[in-house]
Amino acid sequence: MSAPELLIAREGALLHLRLNRPDKGNALSAQLVAALQAALDDAAQDGGLRLLVLSGAGKHFCTGFDLSNLDAETDETLLARFTRVEWMLQTLNRLPCATLALAHGRTMGAGADLFAACSERWIVGDASFAFPGAGFGLVLGTARLADTVGAAQASRWLEGGETIDAANACASGLALHQVDDAALPREQDALLKRVSRLEAHTQRAIHAAIGARRRPRGDVGDAQDLARLVASAARPGLQERIAAYRAAQRAR
Repeated sequence: MSAPELLIAREGALLHLRLNRPDKGNALSAQLVAALQAALDDAAQDGGLRLLVLSGAGKHFCTGFDLSNLDAETDETLLARFTRVEWMLQTLNRLPCATLALAHGRTMGAGADLFAACSERWIVGDASFAFPGAGFGLVLGTARLADTVGAAQASRWLEGGETIDAANACASGLALHQVDDAALPREQDALLKRVSRLEAHTQRAIHAAIGARRRPRGDVGDAQDLARLVASAARPGLQERIAAYRAAQRAR
């Protein structure tokens, strides 16, 4: 029996979701996205949850959307899969509890969007980030990234396709903290104590208010993000654009 692609552990008021495809760089397969969506839907209804932690097994946090079987994909199947990723990211971003992403190694594409969707974003050891989707015409997570690092910085990264090292990630606000492995348990415990200080209803109200202050949420902001993603992914030739982008990257 193969190992589950998502490991789920509940410890009191903390829920730990661990991406578990280390041999694939924890790339987001359709099955992993579905498992994440189900876990996040449950978390959204869990009144006792104070902190959700996202991490990745192996050398990398998440290397993005799984394109290992691109030849078998069509524009239609890719559109459906990208839409589900955006829906999952929206669910994560609007959770009424603190969310902590722990990045290490390569954190790319939809994996970087997963990181950016969390309220607390830490680098464990070292990490690098990239947002390559614009290179094949995809608009995914763009508004959330601009919320996090500002419009000008988001534009430079998306248009330039550059790799962002840990120092620049921290300087820009993409990452809020860099911690080594030995200190991680202590600092994570401190975060859990902080977010557990207030009673649950108050903490949820605070997260909702802060989210609404950043940009339109709910039916307005989320619908706009989804519409932009669908418009970009529905343009004919998506599979060919991705294949051409990957070939160009390999040739560099």
